[in-house]
Amino acid sequence: MKKKVLLGLKILSIALLLILVKLFYDRYATKAYSPEDTVVYQDESLDLEVFYNRPYKKDRKIFGGLVPYGEVWRTGANEATTFSTNEDLMIDGSMLEAGKYTLWTIPMENSWKVIFNSKMYPWGINLDNKPYREPEYDVLVIEIPTEKIQETLEQFSIYFEKDHDFVDLTFSWDRTKVSVPIKTEKEVSKTPLSYN
Repeated sequence: MKKKVLLGLKILSIALLLILVKLFYDRYATKAYSPEDTVVYQDESLDLEVFYNRPYKKDRKIFGGLVPYGEVWRTGANEATTFSTNEDLMIDGSMLEAGKYTLWTIPMENSWKVIFNSKMYPWGINLDNKPYREPEYDVLVIEIPTEKIQETLEQFSIYFEKDHDFVDLTFSWDRTKVSVPIKTEKEVSKTPLSYN
């Protein structure tokens, strides 16, 4: 009886080890196809950072295909994309407090909804391939028009661009670009009011 129990425990241990190895491989092997990247913007006391994974186009239809219109997207691949700021921001005219957020988008043909969510998630999608995002943790949702770009961009990219008084958080992939205007709360309070 004791030998059967020990044999059963050994078999169970080996099975668990194989499952863990497979999960580890599945999770981290995808990094070769969608490598992770971190982009940083620093100006005076402002520090912005985005962590995301960069999938490739690979002759696929991206928006309205691989990334369906009207559905929540993890804004990259693998882990949920994160955005952090050390200062309060005005994003397209709405306040976002300093902190770390997961960044989700809902691409549409002529605009995207950009969602800042206060909850951190273990991965971008669950086992049913549905986004982990829980809408009750959304702290800011804005809608930004898309721009068509001339050259096809093979790899998904997020970057910051200085644009006069604003810093644009820009998403680009395939032939689509979306730029989210950002200004610090301090800069907004220094801007004088104009009267017509």
